[in-house]
Amino acid sequence: MTGPLDGVLVVDLTRALAGPHAGMMLGDLGARVIKVENPGSGDDTRGWGPPFVQPDQGGRESTYFLSANRNKQSITLDLKDEADKALLTELLRRADVLLENFRPGTLARLGFGTDVLAELNPRLVTLAISGFGHDGPEGGRAGYDQIAQGEAGLMSLTGSGPDDPQRVGVPIGDLLAGMYGAYGVLAALLERDRTGRGQVVRTSLLAAVVGVHAFQGTAWTVAGQVGRAQGNHHPSIVPYGLFHCGGGGSVQLSCGSEGLWRRLCTEFGLDAEAEGLATNGERVGNRARVVELLETAFADIPAEQLLARLAAAGVPAGKVRNIDEVYAWDQTLSQGLVVDVEHATLGTVALPGPPLRFFAPSATGETETTRREHRAPPTLGADGDAVRAWLAQPAPDAEDGPRT
Repeated sequence: MTGPLDGVLVVDLTRALAGPHAGMMLGDLGARVIKVENPGSGDDTRGWGPPFVQPDQGGRESTYFLSANRNKQSITLDLKDEADKALLTELLRRADVLLENFRPGTLARLGFGTDVLAELNPRLVTLAISGFGHDGPEGGRAGYDQIAQGEAGLMSLTGSGPDDPQRVGVPIGDLLAGMYGAYGVLAALLERDRTGRGQVVRTSLLAAVVGVHAFQGTAWTVAGQVGRAQGNHHPSIVPYGLFHCGGGGSVQLSCGSEGLWRRLCTEFGLDAEAEGLATNGERVGNRARVVELLETAFADIPAEQLLARLAAAGVPAGKVRNIDEVYAWDQTLSQGLVVDVEHATLGTVALPGPPLRFFAPSATGETETTRREHRAPPTLGADGDAVRAWLAQPAPDAEDGPRT
């Protein structure tokens, strides 16, 4: 239960969120991830807060940092110091994967350009994450999530209406870039099994957000229609969104087929074949009328009772939970989405858990093989001595198997 990437060594030079999230994903899968941080300050996110957690024995830990750095070790290296650069060189010689999210060209200026890395370790897979791409007319721009959300069109699709652009409530551009990056690393490792050589995987916040435009992208590229923010209602499916109900409550429901629309109407005494409402295309054109019709029908029904009736009718529906409610929900807990770890200064803390589970099928059923034990995010430089001692030992050859 160590994970499918057991034996893979990842050197993580990234900071903030996109790169650290990619590294955490690889660590969740069993890779040994060594996080290289600046002496003294470490990853920028160690200082991002509040909230900070301040243990009785002094010091403070940023909950932002804790969110993106489980299953890692930490060593501090000054990449302008020749001795520390030599240590990094030895780490990279042994590594399977390098993660970096410097501005394009920075790693080369530090003496670790792609040509140097290829000579140092031909099997190395490098993930490079930038803000807007590593080339092109604006390839050198710094990447910050909210700026990328705006530049990549996501904010224009999010909000109560076209005049109310809103960012997504989490740094989704950073998170998606990390996810796409980890996905690219896994593909490159798979190809390395065939060719024996690593390669450079590049993605950006811009690419990651454009990569999830989905139907909003093809609405423009194919149909010439520019999507706009429409609040909590789907632009192409009606009814699909948030509806107010009795007692000041609200529910969300989705009628993704005509059969579901008819079930909804039957349950609440509405005419599914009324003029202008019989097909999804007609309902999209009459969205405001459908919303008013349903909210009138729901006006005297409290949210919990309404959800029960929707469930009985077979109409997909749900509530809008606060974050604290999500982590107390028995369904969340049943999926392993909260894990307890032992932190060096905080003691036992609960963290959001990995989103993947693994099962080994057999003739008699499935056996879960999901990793159960997780490392807490490291304190700054906590593993420096151990990593240095390991680097002082002779490095095994690649063909000898795992190098961790």
